[in-house]
Amino acid sequence: MEASGDPEGPLPPGGDGPPGSVRETPRRLSREQIFVLISAASINFSSMMCYSILGPFFPTEAEKKGVSNTVIGMIFGCYALFDLLASLVFGKYLVHIGAKFMFVAGIFVSGGVTILFGVLDQVPEGPVFIAMCFLVRITDAVSFSAAITASSSILAKAFPNNVATVLGSLEIFSGLGLVLGPPLGGFLYQSFGYEVPFIFLGCVVLLMVPLNMCILPNYESDPGKHSFWKLITLPKVALISFVITSLSSCFGFLDPTLSLFVLEKFNLPAGYVGLVFLGLALSYAISSPLVGLLSDKVPSLRKWLLVFGSLITAGCYMLLGPAPVLHIKSQLWLLVLILVINGISVGMSSIPTFLEVLSCAYENGFEEGLSTMGLVSGLFGAVWSVGDFIGPTLGGFLYEKIGFEWAATLQGLWALTSGLVMGLFYLLEHSRRRRRSKLQNILGIEEERTALLPGEM
Repeated sequence: MEASGDPEGPLPPGGDGPPGSVRETPRRLSREQIFVLISAASINFSSMMCYSILGPFFPTEAEKKGVSNTVIGMIFGCYALFDLLASLVFGKYLVHIGAKFMFVAGIFVSGGVTILFGVLDQVPEGPVFIAMCFLVRITDAVSFSAAITASSSILAKAFPNNVATVLGSLEIFSGLGLVLGPPLGGFLYQSFGYEVPFIFLGCVVLLMVPLNMCILPNYESDPGKHSFWKLITLPKVALISFVITSLSSCFGFLDPTLSLFVLEKFNLPAGYVGLVFLGLALSYAISSPLVGLLSDKVPSLRKWLLVFGSLITAGCYMLLGPAPVLHIKSQLWLLVLILVINGISVGMSSIPTFLEVLSCAYENGFEEGLSTMGLVSGLFGAVWSVGDFIGPTLGGFLYEKIGFEWAATLQGLWALTSGLVMGLFYLLEHSRRRRRSKLQNILGIEEERTALLPGEM
Protein backbone atom coordinates (compact mmCIF):
# COMPACT_ATOMS: atom_id res chain seq x y z
CA MET A 1 0.00 0.00 0.00
CA GLU A 2 1.58 3.29 -1.05
CA ALA A 3 1.48 6.50 0.97
CA SER A 4 0.45 8.67 -1.92
CA GLY A 5 -3.10 7.43 -1.97
CA ASP A 6 -4.42 10.61 -0.34
CA PRO A 7 -1.75 13.24 0.22
CA GLU A 8 -4.43 15.90 0.55
CA GLY A 9 -6.47 14.15 3.23
CA PRO A 10 -7.43 16.26 6.23
CA LEU A 11 -5.57 16.09 9.49
CA PRO A 12 -7.60 14.81 12.42
CA PRO A 13 -9.10 17.95 13.87
CA GLY A 14 -8.84 17.06 17.53
CA GLY A 15 -5.77 16.13 19.48
CA ASP A 16 -7.75 13.63 21.55
CA GLY A 17 -10.13 12.28 18.98
CA PRO A 18 -11.29 8.69 19.02
CA PRO A 19 -8.91 6.08 17.62
CA GLY A 20 -11.09 5.48 14.63
CA SER A 21 -10.84 9.09 13.53
CA VAL A 22 -7.31 8.64 12.19
CA ARG A 23 -6.88 6.76 8.97
CA GLU A 24 -4.55 3.77 8.91
CA THR A 25 -0.97 4.95 8.48
CA PRO A 26 0.47 3.76 5.15
CA ARG A 27 3.46 1.47 5.44
CA ARG A 28 5.36 2.68 2.39
CA LEU A 29 6.33 6.11 1.19
CA SER A 30 5.44 7.23 -2.29
CA ARG A 31 8.10 8.67 -4.57
CA GLU A 32 6.56 12.12 -4.11
CA GLN A 33 6.86 11.87 -0.33
CA ILE A 34 10.46 10.69 -0.55
CA PHE A 35 11.28 13.75 -2.68
CA VAL A 36 9.60 16.02 -0.13
CA LEU A 37 11.68 14.45 2.64
CA ILE A 38 14.91 14.95 0.67
CA SER A 39 14.06 18.60 0.04
CA ALA A 40 13.14 19.29 3.66
CA ALA A 41 16.20 17.47 5.01
CA SER A 42 18.46 19.49 2.72
CA ILE A 43 17.05 22.83 3.90
CA ASN A 44 17.14 21.84 7.59
CA PHE A 45 20.76 20.74 7.32
CA SER A 46 22.01 23.65 5.23
CA SER A 47 20.13 26.34 7.18
CA MET A 48 21.63 25.18 10.49
CA MET A 49 25.08 24.93 8.91
CA CYS A 50 24.85 28.49 7.59
CA TYR A 51 23.47 29.72 10.91
CA SER A 52 26.18 28.11 13.07
CA ILE A 53 29.24 28.50 10.83
CA LEU A 54 29.83 32.12 11.93
CA GLY A 55 30.55 31.28 15.56
CA PRO A 56 34.17 30.08 15.50
CA PHE A 57 35.82 32.87 13.53
CA PHE A 58 33.54 35.75 12.46
CA PRO A 59 33.82 37.68 15.78
CA THR A 60 37.62 37.64 15.45
CA GLU A 61 37.51 38.91 11.88
CA ALA A 62 34.96 41.58 12.82
CA GLU A 63 37.17 42.82 15.66
CA LYS A 64 40.01 43.23 13.16
CA LYS A 65 37.70 45.59 11.26
CA GLY A 66 37.15 47.67 14.40
CA VAL A 67 33.68 46.34 15.25
CA SER A 68 32.76 46.36 18.97
CA ASN A 69 31.44 43.32 20.82
CA THR A 70 28.06 45.03 21.16
CA VAL A 71 27.72 45.50 17.40
CA ILE A 72 28.89 41.93 16.77
CA GLY A 73 26.11 40.74 19.07
CA MET A 74 23.62 42.86 17.14
CA ILE A 75 24.80 41.34 13.84
CA PHE A 76 24.10 37.89 15.28
CA GLY A 77 20.81 38.98 16.88
CA CYS A 78 19.32 40.67 13.82
CA TYR A 79 18.96 37.23 12.18
CA ALA A 80 16.27 36.19 14.66
CA LEU A 81 14.52 39.56 14.51
CA PHE A 82 14.11 39.56 10.73
CA ASP A 83 13.33 35.84 10.70
CA LEU A 84 10.39 36.76 12.95
CA LEU A 85 9.09 39.47 10.61
CA ALA A 86 9.66 37.43 7.45
CA SER A 87 7.93 34.34 8.88
CA LEU A 88 4.73 36.28 9.47
CA VAL A 89 4.73 37.73 5.94
CA PHE A 90 5.61 34.49 4.16
CA GLY A 91 3.15 32.46 6.23
CA LYS A 92 0.35 34.84 5.29
CA TYR A 93 1.13 34.95 1.56
CA LEU A 94 2.38 31.38 1.06
CA VAL A 95 -0.55 30.41 -1.18
CA HIS A 96 -0.30 33.62 -3.24
CA ILE A 97 3.45 33.19 -3.84
CA GLY A 98 3.40 29.41 -4.22
CA ALA A 99 5.05 26.98 -1.79
CA LYS A 100 7.50 25.51 -4.29
CA PHE A 101 8.58 28.89 -5.68
CA MET A 102 9.05 30.27 -2.14
CA PHE A 103 11.13 27.24 -1.17
CA VAL A 104 13.40 27.30 -4.22
CA ALA A 105 13.77 31.11 -4.29
CA GLY A 106 14.67 31.11 -0.60
CA ILE A 107 17.44 28.56 -1.16
CA PHE A 108 18.78 30.46 -4.18
CA VAL A 109 18.99 33.82 -2.39
CA SER A 110 20.48 32.24 0.72
CA GLY A 111 23.22 30.51 -1.25
CA GLY A 112 24.11 33.78 -2.94
CA VAL A 113 24.29 35.84 0.27
CA THR A 114 26.31 33.11 2.01
CA ILE A 115 28.95 33.52 -0.70
CA LEU A 116 28.74 37.31 -0.28
CA PHE A 117 29.49 36.90 3.42
CA GLY A 118 32.77 35.29 2.38
CA VAL A 119 33.97 38.42 0.57
CA LEU A 120 33.13 40.87 3.35
CA ASP A 121 36.77 40.86 4.46
CA GLN A 122 37.49 42.85 1.28
CA VAL A 123 35.13 45.63 2.39
CA PRO A 124 36.74 48.71 4.03
CA GLU A 125 36.54 48.73 7.82
CA GLY A 126 34.18 50.99 9.71
CA PRO A 127 30.56 51.87 8.97
CA VAL A 128 30.67 50.40 5.44
CA PHE A 129 31.75 46.98 6.75
CA ILE A 130 29.15 47.06 9.54
CA ALA A 131 26.37 48.06 7.14
CA MET A 132 27.27 45.27 4.71
CA CYS A 133 27.33 42.70 7.53
CA PHE A 134 23.82 43.72 8.60
CA LEU A 135 22.54 43.74 5.02
CA VAL A 136 23.88 40.27 4.20
CA ARG A 137 22.79 38.77 7.52
CA ILE A 138 19.26 40.19 7.22
CA THR A 139 18.92 38.94 3.63
CA ASP A 140 20.07 35.50 4.77
CA ALA A 141 17.45 35.47 7.53
CA VAL A 142 14.64 36.49 5.16
CA SER A 143 15.62 33.94 2.50
CA PHE A 144 15.89 31.00 4.88
CA SER A 145 12.65 32.06 6.55
CA ALA A 146 10.95 31.72 3.17
CA ALA A 147 12.42 28.26 2.59
CA ILE A 148 11.66 26.93 6.09
CA THR A 149 8.08 28.28 6.13
CA ALA A 150 7.38 26.66 2.75
CA SER A 151 9.10 23.43 3.83
CA SER A 152 6.96 22.99 6.97
CA SER A 153 3.75 23.64 5.01
CA ILE A 154 4.70 21.20 2.24
CA LEU A 155 5.55 18.53 4.83
CA ALA A 156 2.19 18.96 6.57
CA LYS A 157 0.46 18.68 3.19
CA ALA A 158 2.41 15.60 2.07
CA PHE A 159 2.15 13.76 5.43
CA PRO A 160 -1.26 14.69 6.89
CA ASN A 161 -1.30 11.79 9.38
CA ASN A 162 2.38 11.78 10.35
CA VAL A 163 3.27 15.44 10.72
CA ALA A 164 4.96 15.16 14.12
CA THR A 165 6.89 12.02 13.17
CA VAL A 166 8.24 13.64 10.01
CA LEU A 167 9.08 16.97 11.66
CA GLY A 168 10.78 15.15 14.53
CA SER A 169 12.78 12.93 12.18
CA LEU A 170 13.97 15.93 10.19
CA GLU A 171 15.33 17.51 13.38
CA ILE A 172 18.15 14.96 13.03
CA PHE A 173 19.39 17.00 10.07
CA SER A 174 18.97 20.27 11.98
CA GLY A 175 21.05 18.81 14.81
CA LEU A 176 23.71 17.57 12.39
CA GLY A 177 23.91 21.03 10.84
CA LEU A 178 24.38 22.65 14.25
CA VAL A 179 27.00 20.06 15.24
CA LEU A 180 29.00 20.04 12.01
CA GLY A 181 28.80 23.77 11.19
CA PRO A 182 31.29 25.13 13.74
CA PRO A 183 34.02 22.45 13.36
CA LEU A 184 33.78 22.42 9.55
CA GLY A 185 33.83 26.22 9.41
CA GLY A 186 36.77 26.34 11.82
CA PHE A 187 38.74 23.76 9.84
CA LEU A 188 38.21 25.51 6.50
CA TYR A 189 39.02 28.88 8.09
CA GLN A 190 42.30 27.65 9.58
CA SER A 191 43.29 25.80 6.40
CA PHE A 192 42.23 28.24 3.67
CA GLY A 193 41.29 31.56 5.25
CA TYR A 194 38.12 33.55 5.81
CA GLU A 195 36.54 33.33 2.35
CA VAL A 196 36.56 29.56 1.74
CA PRO A 197 34.03 28.41 4.42
CA PHE A 198 31.34 30.74 3.09
CA ILE A 199 32.07 30.18 -0.60
CA PHE A 200 32.10 26.39 -0.12
CA LEU A 201 28.86 26.31 1.86
CA GLY A 202 27.17 28.85 -0.42
CA CYS A 203 27.98 26.74 -3.48
CA VAL A 204 26.60 23.63 -1.76
CA VAL A 205 23.34 25.49 -1.06
CA LEU A 206 23.13 26.74 -4.66
CA LEU A 207 23.53 23.17 -5.94
CA MET A 208 20.30 22.32 -4.13
CA VAL A 209 18.35 24.76 -6.31
CA PRO A 210 18.21 22.68 -9.54
CA LEU A 211 17.75 19.52 -7.47
CA ASN A 212 14.66 20.90 -5.72
CA MET A 213 13.30 22.44 -8.92
CA CYS A 214 13.21 18.92 -10.36
CA ILE A 215 12.04 16.79 -7.44
CA LEU A 216 9.84 19.01 -5.25
CA PRO A 217 6.10 18.61 -5.98
CA ASN A 218 4.00 21.71 -6.59
CA TYR A 219 1.01 21.92 -4.24
CA GLU A 220 -1.74 24.38 -5.13
CA SER A 221 -4.42 25.75 -2.82
CA ASP A 222 -6.93 28.57 -2.59
CA PRO A 223 -6.16 31.54 -0.31
CA GLY A 224 -7.72 31.28 3.13
CA LYS A 225 -10.02 33.77 4.81
CA HIS A 226 -8.30 33.79 8.19
CA SER A 227 -5.39 35.86 9.49
CA PHE A 228 -2.49 35.55 11.90
CA TRP A 229 -4.35 37.77 14.32
CA LYS A 230 -7.28 35.35 14.56
CA LEU A 231 -4.87 32.44 14.99
CA ILE A 232 -2.69 34.00 17.70
CA THR A 233 -5.72 35.30 19.65
CA LEU A 234 -7.02 31.77 20.18
CA PRO A 235 -6.21 31.18 23.89
CA LYS A 236 -4.68 27.75 23.35
CA VAL A 237 -2.50 28.97 20.46
CA ALA A 238 -1.37 32.01 22.47
CA LEU A 239 -0.27 29.79 25.36
CA ILE A 240 1.50 27.33 23.07
CA SER A 241 3.28 30.30 21.46
CA PHE A 242 4.42 31.33 24.94
CA VAL A 243 5.83 27.83 25.47
CA ILE A 244 7.63 27.87 22.10
CA THR A 245 9.18 31.26 22.89
CA SER A 246 10.39 30.06 26.29
CA LEU A 247 12.00 26.95 24.73
CA SER A 248 13.80 28.83 21.96
CA SER A 249 14.93 31.38 24.53
CA CYS A 250 16.43 28.55 26.59
CA PHE A 251 18.37 27.33 23.57
CA GLY A 252 19.48 30.84 22.61
CA PHE A 253 20.51 31.67 26.18
CA LEU A 254 23.36 29.15 25.99
CA ASP A 255 24.99 30.68 22.89
CA PRO A 256 26.71 33.66 24.53
CA THR A 257 26.99 32.25 28.07
CA LEU A 258 27.76 28.54 28.28
CA SER A 259 31.18 28.60 26.59
CA LEU A 260 32.34 31.47 28.81
CA PHE A 261 31.09 29.66 31.93
CA VAL A 262 32.81 26.37 30.98
CA LEU A 263 36.12 28.09 30.20
CA GLU A 264 36.05 30.05 33.44
CA LYS A 265 34.73 27.32 35.75
CA PHE A 266 36.53 24.21 34.50
CA ASN A 267 39.57 25.70 32.71
CA LEU A 268 38.96 23.56 29.63
CA PRO A 269 40.95 24.15 26.43
CA ALA A 270 38.93 26.14 23.90
CA GLY A 271 38.78 23.17 21.54
CA TYR A 272 36.88 21.08 24.10
CA VAL A 273 34.09 23.60 24.63
CA GLY A 274 32.35 22.48 21.44
CA LEU A 275 32.18 18.93 22.81
CA VAL A 276 30.11 20.20 25.74
CA PHE A 277 27.52 21.54 23.28
CA LEU A 278 27.59 18.21 21.44
CA GLY A 279 25.62 16.44 24.19
CA LEU A 280 22.75 18.92 23.85
CA ALA A 281 22.60 18.83 20.04
CA LEU A 282 22.88 15.04 19.72
CA SER A 283 20.31 14.21 22.42
CA TYR A 284 17.85 16.63 20.81
CA ALA A 285 18.43 15.20 17.33
CA ILE A 286 18.12 11.58 18.47
CA SER A 287 15.08 12.02 20.72
CA SER A 288 13.03 14.21 18.37
CA PRO A 289 12.00 11.39 15.96
CA LEU A 290 10.84 9.27 18.92
CA VAL A 291 8.82 12.15 20.34
CA GLY A 292 7.29 12.79 16.91
CA LEU A 293 6.33 9.13 16.54
CA LEU A 294 4.67 9.15 19.97
CA SER A 295 2.81 12.36 19.11
CA ASP A 296 1.34 10.82 15.97
CA LYS A 297 0.60 7.34 17.35
CA VAL A 298 -0.86 8.51 20.67
CA PRO A 299 -2.38 11.99 20.09
CA SER A 300 -3.61 12.23 23.68
CA LEU A 301 0.05 12.23 24.84
CA ARG A 302 0.95 15.39 22.91
CA LYS A 303 -0.27 17.83 25.50
CA TRP A 304 1.52 16.08 28.36
CA LEU A 305 4.77 15.72 26.42
CA LEU A 306 4.58 19.47 25.90
CA VAL A 307 3.89 20.23 29.58
CA PHE A 308 6.35 17.82 31.19
CA GLY A 309 9.02 18.71 28.65
CA SER A 310 8.77 22.34 29.77
CA LEU A 311 8.92 21.38 33.44
CA ILE A 312 11.97 19.14 32.92
CA THR A 313 13.64 21.93 30.94
CA ALA A 314 13.04 24.28 33.88
CA GLY A 315 14.70 21.79 36.24
CA CYS A 316 17.66 21.44 33.88
CA TYR A 317 18.36 25.16 33.82
CA MET A 318 18.18 25.36 37.60
CA LEU A 319 20.80 22.61 37.77
CA LEU A 320 23.08 23.94 35.03
CA GLY A 321 24.88 26.32 37.40
CA PRO A 322 23.57 24.88 39.64
CA ALA A 323 21.35 27.50 41.31
CA PRO A 324 23.14 28.83 44.41
CA VAL A 325 20.12 28.11 46.63
CA LEU A 326 20.53 24.37 45.93
CA HIS A 327 24.06 24.29 47.42
CA ILE A 328 25.23 21.72 44.83
CA LYS A 329 28.84 21.82 43.70
CA SER A 330 29.28 22.55 39.99
CA GLN A 331 30.91 19.60 38.21
CA LEU A 332 31.65 19.02 34.53
CA TRP A 333 30.01 15.58 34.37
CA LEU A 334 26.83 16.99 35.93
CA LEU A 335 26.78 19.87 33.44
CA VAL A 336 27.10 17.51 30.45
CA LEU A 337 24.42 15.17 31.86
CA ILE A 338 22.02 18.08 32.38
CA LEU A 339 22.62 19.28 28.80
CA VAL A 340 21.82 15.79 27.46
CA ILE A 341 18.58 15.69 29.47
CA ASN A 342 17.80 19.23 28.32
CA GLY A 343 18.12 18.21 24.67
CA ILE A 344 15.53 15.47 25.24
CA SER A 345 13.17 17.73 27.22
CA VAL A 346 13.23 20.50 24.60
CA GLY A 347 12.37 17.89 21.96
CA MET A 348 9.47 16.68 24.14
CA SER A 349 8.07 20.20 24.31
CA SER A 350 8.77 21.59 20.85
CA ILE A 351 7.90 18.70 18.50
CA PRO A 352 4.19 18.38 19.49
CA THR A 353 3.56 22.14 19.28
CA PHE A 354 3.13 22.37 15.49
CA LEU A 355 0.45 19.69 15.45
CA GLU A 356 -1.27 21.12 18.53
CA VAL A 357 -1.55 24.56 16.91
CA LEU A 358 -2.74 23.05 13.61
CA SER A 359 -5.38 20.93 15.37
CA CYS A 360 -6.58 23.95 17.35
CA ALA A 361 -6.86 26.00 14.14
CA TYR A 362 -9.00 23.30 12.47
CA GLU A 363 -11.20 23.01 15.56
CA ASN A 364 -11.88 26.76 15.36
CA GLY A 365 -13.00 26.84 11.75
CA PHE A 366 -9.76 27.37 9.81
CA GLU A 367 -9.76 25.78 6.35
CA GLU A 368 -8.03 22.42 6.02
CA GLY A 369 -5.36 23.11 3.42
CA LEU A 370 -2.09 24.75 2.52
CA SER A 371 -3.28 28.22 3.51
CA THR A 372 -3.76 27.29 7.18
CA MET A 373 -0.56 25.25 7.18
CA GLY A 374 1.27 28.34 5.93
CA LEU A 375 -0.17 30.43 8.77
CA VAL A 376 0.85 27.83 11.35
CA SER A 377 4.34 27.45 9.85
CA GLY A 378 4.83 31.21 9.82
CA LEU A 379 3.55 31.56 13.38
CA PHE A 380 5.85 28.79 14.62
CA GLY A 381 8.86 30.41 12.94
CA ALA A 382 7.93 33.84 14.25
CA VAL A 383 7.45 32.93 17.91
CA TRP A 384 10.57 30.72 17.85
CA SER A 385 12.53 33.71 16.54
CA VAL A 386 11.22 35.90 19.37
CA GLY A 387 12.81 33.55 21.91
CA ASP A 388 15.89 33.16 19.73
CA PHE A 389 16.33 36.94 19.95
CA ILE A 390 15.46 37.37 23.64
CA GLY A 391 17.53 34.40 24.87
CA PRO A 392 21.01 35.53 23.78
CA THR A 393 20.30 39.23 24.37
CA LEU A 394 18.91 38.85 27.88
CA GLY A 395 21.25 35.96 28.67
CA GLY A 396 24.37 37.96 27.86
CA PHE A 397 23.11 40.89 29.97
CA LEU A 398 22.21 38.72 32.97
CA TYR A 399 25.47 36.77 32.75
CA GLU A 400 27.40 40.00 33.00
CA LYS A 401 25.28 41.36 35.90
CA ILE A 402 24.52 38.37 38.12
CA GLY A 403 26.60 35.45 36.82
CA PHE A 404 25.76 32.26 34.95
CA GLU A 405 24.22 30.39 37.92
CA TRP A 406 21.51 32.95 38.65
CA ALA A 407 20.99 33.81 34.96
CA ALA A 408 20.32 30.13 34.12
CA THR A 409 17.97 29.88 37.12
CA LEU A 410 15.90 32.84 35.89
CA GLN A 411 15.78 31.24 32.44
CA GLY A 412 14.51 28.06 34.06
CA LEU A 413 11.78 30.00 35.87
CA TRP A 414 10.46 31.15 32.47
CA ALA A 415 10.21 27.56 31.26
CA LEU A 416 8.62 26.57 34.61
CA THR A 417 5.99 29.29 34.28
CA SER A 418 5.09 28.34 30.71
CA GLY A 419 4.85 24.65 31.61
CA LEU A 420 2.62 25.25 34.65
CA VAL A 421 0.32 27.65 32.79
CA MET A 422 0.01 25.24 29.86
CA GLY A 423 -0.69 22.33 32.21
CA LEU A 424 -3.38 24.30 34.02
CA PHE A 425 -5.01 25.19 30.69
CA TYR A 426 -5.10 21.54 29.61
CA LEU A 427 -6.65 20.48 32.95
CA LEU A 428 -9.36 23.13 32.61
CA GLU A 429 -9.94 22.12 28.97
CA HIS A 430 -10.29 18.47 29.99
CA SER A 431 -12.73 19.41 32.76
CA ARG A 432 -14.87 21.48 30.36
CA ARG A 433 -14.98 18.66 27.82
CA ARG A 434 -16.09 16.17 30.48
CA ARG A 435 -18.89 18.47 31.65
CA ARG A 436 -19.98 19.07 28.05
CA SER A 437 -19.98 15.32 27.36
CA LYS A 438 -22.09 14.61 30.46
CA LEU A 439 -24.55 17.34 29.48
CA GLN A 440 -24.88 15.94 25.98
CA ASN A 441 -25.50 12.46 27.38
CA ILE A 442 -28.21 13.80 29.69
CA LEU A 443 -29.88 15.70 26.83
CA GLY A 444 -29.69 12.60 24.64
CA ILE A 445 -31.41 10.47 27.31
CA GLU A 446 -34.16 13.09 27.75
CA GLU A 447 -34.78 13.19 23.99
CA GLU A 448 -35.08 9.39 23.88
CA ARG A 449 -37.59 9.43 26.74
CA THR A 450 -39.63 12.16 25.03
CA ALA A 451 -39.70 10.13 21.81
CA LEU A 452 -40.86 7.00 23.64
CA LEU A 453 -43.70 8.63 25.59
CA PRO A 454 -46.35 8.71 22.74
CA GLY A 455 -45.78 5.02 22.05
CA GLU A 456 -46.20 4.07 25.68
CA MET A 457 -49.54 5.87 25.86
